[in-house]
Amino acid sequence: MNVVTTVIKSRHSVRKFRPDRIDRTAIADAIECARHAPTAKNVQPWLFGVVVEKAALKAIADLTDNGKFIADAAACFAVFGEKNEKYYLEDCCAATENLILALQAHGVGSCWVAGEKKGYAEAVRILLGVPDAYTLVSLVPAGLPADITIAPKKELKKVLFTERFKKE
Repeated sequence: MNVVTTVIKSRHSVRKFRPDRIDRTAIADAIECARHAPTAKNVQPWLFGVVVEKAALKAIADLTDNGKFIADAAACFAVFGEKNEKYYLEDCCAATENLILALQAHGVGSCWVAGEKKGYAEAVRILLGVPDAYTLVSLVPAGLPADITIAPKKELKKVLFTERFKKE
């Protein structure tokens, strides 16, 4: 295994955080990695936000349906896409994954919280003052993990086929 595959395989969703702050270098590097994600036709239709103020974290958490733990995170990254760009969703999802993996490489836990198609997406956009041309794709609360729980993954043979799918 190399360092990249080790980071990928060690990543898991974290919903309980220690009260410690995240190092500013880790935040800056994670945003840089998000910014370097693949993008259709190099459009780069994204806008990234970083929220660290406790009142704002709570306000975001209160708007979500399954992200109440955002209030306890050290930071929450918000990934927005230009809604008039054809591949904004794919591009911003790639950026979100780069962001999450970069955080993991710095020892920072995170969890992908849906934004796209959620009823609170517009309210989060307004709360953060993001222009109407953008729509929320994802929220990524992050912090140093308070505990680690790893969900089991399906066996490889249940999720892989080669050449053509064969029903057993």
